[in-house]
This record gives sequence, structure tokens and C-alpha cells, in this order.
Amino acid sequence: MNLENTQVQMRKGILEYCILHIISRGEVYASDMLDELTSAKIIVVEGTLYPLLTRLKNAGLLEYKWVESKSGPPRKYYKLTDKGSKFLGSLTETWDDLVHSTQMITSRPIA
Repeated sequence: MNLENTQVQMRKGILEYCILHIISRGEVYASDMLDELTSAKIIVVEGTLYPLLTRLKNAGLLEYKWVESKSGPPRKYYKLTDKGSKFLGSLTETWDDLVHSTQMITSRPIA
């Protein structure tokens, strides 16, 4: 079994949740999301973010608007829809349950 593959799969499993959480703080530019996800070691490949943002938009969980930039082309800023906020709330409950369950298992002494 390949450790790196397992670690990548674990990160992929929480990527949607982290993206929605970042966007929930307010309108955000994709590059800023990428910086935060990269510094948190959740995502390491830029090509992973954009298809996921498209899927989340197509699911009605987020929307975007174009904003003129003083330093280049217009920028696309993302924000959650009402549906996205509700979805994030459900994911947060699931995340809290998973953290609790995982801590119950991993806090037991190793034999």
C-alpha cells in the first residue's frame, strides 16, 4: 500500500468542505483560496481547484461575479448561495461527528 496515495485521498475527502468554508467567510478570489489551501497542505496542484469550483457552481452551491482589476484582467470572485450555506452547515455537522469519532478511536492506547 502506498502511503502517499492514501494521504492524497484523505486530503481530497475534505477538499470540498474546506473550499466551501473559505468561501463562507465572504467573496473570495480563486488565487487566494489556492494560497490558503496550499499553505494548509490541503491542496498542492492548482489544476484540482478550478474543476471543483465548476462542479460546486453547477450544483448551485456557489456563484461568482467578475470584478475589474487594476493590475490585469477581470477577476472572478466566488460566494456561497443559500443552498451552499445550508450544504456547508450539514457538512460541518458531519465533520464534527467524524472528528469526535476519530478521536474516540485514536485516543485509545496502542497495545
